[in-house]
Amino acid sequence: MKPDASAQAADLSFIQEALPAFISEAQEQIETLEQLLLQLEDTPEDSELLNALFRCAHTVKGSAGIFGLDRVVAFTHHVETLLDQLREGRLALTPALSTLLLKCNDQIRALVAQARQAAVDEADDAVAAREALVQQLLAATGSTHGAAAEQPQAASAGDARAAVGPPAGRLWHVAVAFGTDTFRNGMDPLAILNYVRGLGDMATVHCDIAGVPALDQLNPESCHLTFEFGLQTHATRAEIEGAFSFVRDDCTLQLVEPGGTAADFAALIEAMPDNPRLGDILVAAGAITRAQLQQGLRAQTAAAASGSAAPLGEILQATAGVPAQVVNAALSKQSRAREATQGGAGTPAVADDQRFIRVQADRLDAVINLLGELVIAGAGASLLARQTRQGTLIEANAQIGRLIEEIRNGTLQLRMVPIGETFSRFRRVVRDTAADLGKDVLLEITGGETELDKSVVERIADPLMHLVRNALDHGLETAAQRTAAGKPGQGRLTLSACHESGSILIRIVDDGRGIQRDKVLQRAWDRGLVERGVVPADADIDRLIFEPGFSTAEKVTNLSGRGVGMDVVRRNIEALRGTVVLNSTPGEGSCIEIRLPLTLAIIDGFLVGVGSSKFIFPLDAVVEVIENRPTVSALDERGRGFVELRGQVLPVVSLRALYALDGPAPDRTSVVVLQSSRRRYGVMVDSLLGQHQTVIKPLGRMFRSLRGMSGSSILGNGEVALIFDVHSLSQLAAEPPGPAGRPVAASPHPLSAASRSPNAPTEGQTP
Repeated sequence: MKPDASAQAADLSFIQEALPAFISEAQEQIETLEQLLLQLEDTPEDSELLNALFRCAHTVKGSAGIFGLDRVVAFTHHVETLLDQLREGRLALTPALSTLLLKCNDQIRALVAQARQAAVDEADDAVAAREALVQQLLAATGSTHGAAAEQPQAASAGDARAAVGPPAGRLWHVAVAFGTDTFRNGMDPLAILNYVRGLGDMATVHCDIAGVPALDQLNPESCHLTFEFGLQTHATRAEIEGAFSFVRDDCTLQLVEPGGTAADFAALIEAMPDNPRLGDILVAAGAITRAQLQQGLRAQTAAAASGSAAPLGEILQATAGVPAQVVNAALSKQSRAREATQGGAGTPAVADDQRFIRVQADRLDAVINLLGELVIAGAGASLLARQTRQGTLIEANAQIGRLIEEIRNGTLQLRMVPIGETFSRFRRVVRDTAADLGKDVLLEITGGETELDKSVVERIADPLMHLVRNALDHGLETAAQRTAAGKPGQGRLTLSACHESGSILIRIVDDGRGIQRDKVLQRAWDRGLVERGVVPADADIDRLIFEPGFSTAEKVTNLSGRGVGMDVVRRNIEALRGTVVLNSTPGEGSCIEIRLPLTLAIIDGFLVGVGSSKFIFPLDAVVEVIENRPTVSALDERGRGFVELRGQVLPVVSLRALYALDGPAPDRTSVVVLQSSRRRYGVMVDSLLGQHQTVIKPLGRMFRSLRGMSGSSILGNGEVALIFDVHSLSQLAAEPPGPAGRPVAASPHPLSAASRSPNAPTEGQTP
């Protein structure tokens, strides 16, 4: 019987709604495939990795079959065949096979991406490229047939029987009970059974509804479906079980092989859901057919009419040949079902709550933005409460403030992801690029568990890509060059990440040739970036590679030579309120340090005042505070001096002098001690205004050229406070003074418009 139009429309609507979730999950599986393949190159005999690799490919194939993505199913089928032979030890993983599988993984990624588009037609070159990969897979597996399986029509879930041969083979009995969370996890049991149907002939399917609760107790999001059927197929047990692999954690699957013993059927009955009816239990287990049950019931009715009633189990043993062991197992199951109905079976087990849900990124960003406004509004309410001097109102607002802080911390944690996921993407980049350049490079990743805001992670991927490619192309030498220089033939490239002073520090380190400063300087003279004959300091020469259009490559290649990349890296990192620093030792290698804020949304800050201006330091960078300490040495024209702290000399800088702030100097000042990288220094301020929840806002055009600042924030009374980048501030304070004693590249500070109420109280922080 064909489904009606409304059912077809419902199925189509379901597929359209669920397709984005499939694409997202498939992309994750494809990324995992790539990482597993790269790991297998180091340990090709690792059976666990091979099994995980096969499961990923099979999951993509099975899910694609549910959604009718025939091209994905057909191509992944060939990949799965090769992986199966690797898993069973019939083939050994060689570099050539690894390269082939990586190319196939790229092809699967492209096919999944095509699922987003409504267009069906493919370019001829794309079809030819895929066919070439199929031929290579067939050659690798020793297959002489199956090329026709590349045709989508022969690979769909509904037509999969064309790929496995004519209906024949052995009769398996299959019983599957889907878990209550099957629907919640985005799976459709009927679609899965349709996929299984492609393995052979499924004559009848019986749905056991005994486990379905009453209508008034039914949760429409919970699944209570249990199916049993006979499957005539050539497939093996592993292939049948594999059809359920992507819902294996959400179902109980029982298979009875052809010629199964009484013990097999008894074990199957034991694993089935409780059922108060003996005949239904035996039918569901496949011990008898529905027709045999009806025959037994008629025999029981006839015996009762003649006055010689007999149990149904004994009748079925006599008429259908059911073994006594199977009947006893069914009677035991029936007894437990009746006890459960009478309330004697106890309480059901509590389901595992460790589940994941997917949330669109823009929805989470909207929540973060509203949270920022809530923090600002809460600070304003707290300010007004203190002005009223009512203790109960102040305490109530303090409680609200604590709750807002907890909500802030919990919400921001939702966007924190390990940076190791981004680092892992570069394994493939390093592998392919090194092969193209004829270099032997070992990639090491440390600190991958370091967490960073997802929005920062997404925007740092491209700059990291440029830096990794640059290290491979310019930094690391070929094996022959390294051997001639007395180095190991294999180069080493290290990606590392760690938390430091309220920010994240990313390092890209190579043990290559280092910066060739004479070559860089010559190119700078030729381009007019440095006056000819002038030789700047080494650090200044190193910074020249970040100039727009600067390149030392002799010829244009796919990797370098066009003068783009490093200047883009610097701009993108600075757009994230970060900094990039290059350190290099000729002949030993280079180290690029990228320092980024942990989040772009809300941070804990420490509020200070200088004259009529307000500033914020990231609280994680504040080591301690020296209050009302006048014993600071004489300041130079840059506002730099020293103070004694526990027997040691601490360099300090005056914000008033550094930024040429107007207003009379106070009689007494305080020093805020900050930690930047491995350096500690102090900042002289007029007043300490305490801890402050800081909602980060971007700087306007007027302040973008102001060095040492990373953003701004709105205080509860409407004032604007600038947020310091402690690392940039330390570099700015350490630079030599420019003409007339003014800071280099620092303009006069126009903060009068940003601070309108110099005497207004702040958000209730205790100095």
